[in-house]
Amino acid sequence: MANAKTATLSFRIKPGLKEALRVAAEREHRSIANMVEVMILQYCGQNGVAVADDHTPSVERPILEHGQ
Repeated sequence: MANAKTATLSFRIKPGLKEALRVAAEREHRSIANMVEVMILQYCGQNGVAVADDHTPSVERPILEHGQ
């Protein structure tokens, strides 16, 4: 069997958090899935958590703070 390029992740979050994620993704011109990936990679990079696959988001750019 070939290795999958992506893996499915399913979880429940509070509606307000989901809306905040949607807004963040929209501001960055990203999909929600890509925004989650970017946030996880950013956290891991800042906190020394190794990521098994050397995968980076399809479009690398910093996450902008509100108002930038």
